[in-house]
Amino acid sequence: MLEIKNVSYSYGKSEILHEISFKVEKGELMCVLGPNGCGKTTLLKNILGLLTPSAGSVLIDGDEVQKLSQKKLAQVMGYIPQAHTPPFPFKVFDVVLMGRTAYLSSLALPNKRDEEIAHEALEKLNITHLKDSIYTKISGGEKQLVLIARALAQQPKILIMDEPTSSLDFGKQNIVLEHVRLLARKGISILMVTHDPGQAFFCADKVVTLKKGRLLELGIPQDVISEDSMRAMYDTEVKIDRMQLPDGRIICVCIAVPKPAETYCSS
Repeated sequence: MLEIKNVSYSYGKSEILHEISFKVEKGELMCVLGPNGCGKTTLLKNILGLLTPSAGSVLIDGDEVQKLSQKKLAQVMGYIPQAHTPPFPFKVFDVVLMGRTAYLSSLALPNKRDEEIAHEALEKLNITHLKDSIYTKISGGEKQLVLIARALAQQPKILIMDEPTSSLDFGKQNIVLEHVRLLARKGISILMVTHDPGQAFFCADKVVTLKKGRLLELGIPQDVISEDSMRAMYDTEVKIDRMQLPDGRIICVCIAVPKPAETYCSS
C-alpha cells in the first residue's frame, strides 16, 4: 500500500503542496487530475523520494520512502515517465533488461533468470516481436509499452506513471491504458497523473483532484468528475455525457464546451 500522509512541500517560502493525504491500495488504479502548476509533478517527486516533504510523509507498507535505500525503493516502486530517449541506440530487449538493475550488485551482469524475467515482461505486453528492434526507431506508442515492460521487469509492487499517453495518438492511448488497467487487475498498485478526465473514467478505480497544491476531492470517478468540479478546476465549461455500451457497462465522456467565436474577437 502506498500512503501519502499530510504531505506539504515548499520551494523556499513558496508552498507548492499543502497537507495532501490519500492511499493507493494493492491492485488499485488511482488517477491524479489537475491543471498545470497545481503540484502534480512535485507530488510525484516526493513519492519517488527525489524530494523530501517539508511536512508529512510518504509510506510504502508503513515504511517511510526517505528511509528506504535506493536499491530497495527501486525493487518496490517503478516509474514510467512521459517520454524517454536513451543516449545510445539500445535494442528494446536491452532497455527492458535494465529494469533488473535494482537486483544486481556493483559491476555484476544480468544472469539467465534476469533475461527470463525481461522476456516475460515483453510477453505480458505482447511486444516480444520488438525485442531486437532499436528503441529509438520504434513508434511513440511502442516506446511507452517498452517503458512499462522495463518497469515490470523490476517486479514492483507500485507503478508511478506521469502522463504516460501524453505524446500518443488516440488509438495508441487506448492500447496503453488497456494494458495499465490489466496490470492493476493483476495486483500492482498504480498512481497515474493525467490531464484527461476521460482517461480517469476509462481506467481509474479512484480519482484525486488537485488545485493550487491542495486536494479538492477523492473518490470514484463518477462522483469526483462532475461538470461543476471540472469547471472549478480548469476554469472552463464542460459537458459530461453518460452512455451505456451493448455489454451493459456505463461509460462517461467529458467534453470541453467551446465558447462562441465572438468571445475571442475584439469589437
